[in-house]
Amino acid sequence: MDGKATFSSIVWKEEDLYVSWCPDLDIASQGKSVEEALNNLKEAIELYFEDEDV
Repeated sequence: MDGKATFSSIVWKEEDLYVSWCPDLDIASQGKSVEEALNNLKEAIELYFEDEDV
């Protein structure tokens, strides 16, 4: 296994920030752009799995 997985994400604008949410894991993040919000979400998911005993 290569250690990669695919998860869904939803992004929406909330005031002057973009919120990104992964409903599969119930993890969210934010950023000043859609790209930044998605990158921050990816990082949050990676940190989540680092802390998990998988």
